Amino acid sequence: MPFALNVNGKTTTVDVPDDTPLLWVLRDVLDLKGTKFGCGVGQCGACTVHLRGRAVRSCQVLVSAAANAPIVTIEGLSADASHPLQKAWQELDVPECGYCQAGQIMSAAALLANNPDVSSSDIDAAMNTNICRCGTYVRIKKGIMRAAQLNKARLAEAAKSKDDAPKKFIPLEKVEVTR
Repeated sequence: MPFALNVNGKTTTVDVPDDTPLLWVLRDVLDLKGTKFGCGVGQCGACTVHLRGRAVRSCQVLVSAAANAPIVTIEGLSADASHPLQKAWQELDVPECGYCQAGQIMSAAALLANNPDVSSSDIDAAMNTNICRCGTYVRIKKGIMRAAQLNKARLAEAAKSKDDAPKKFIPLEKVEVTR
């Protein structure tokens, strides 16, 4: 059955069964390999994407439920790795093996879109169901805190120059976390 998907700002049509998980459409049909399969039951967070402005586990979302809705994957967060989270991840060398990191970043993006002045306890609460088998939780937390700092600096610079620079953290609507 054909479904129109709006992935990372581009509309495309996929012809798959209506009960196909969004994860497999992204990876196998659209060849967007950044979103990872972790557990298949929505518990680990490796497959997190943004759907309709909400962070969701794509292994638990059917393609039929995602049709015609805006979807953002790790590939769509920033084409040139200029997003504050991506910069912070690189600066602090956050990943170990890297397998879970796309989901970690997408969950963190949802957190920071709603709470740019994030605290340590906010991070703990929001990220507690994203699993990292390598145990890089301390670096992940530092990365999120650093991204918040980078964003504040970016906004201050934009205010000084009064140009068309970004005025908020992420060019998405507020993002909710769904588990």
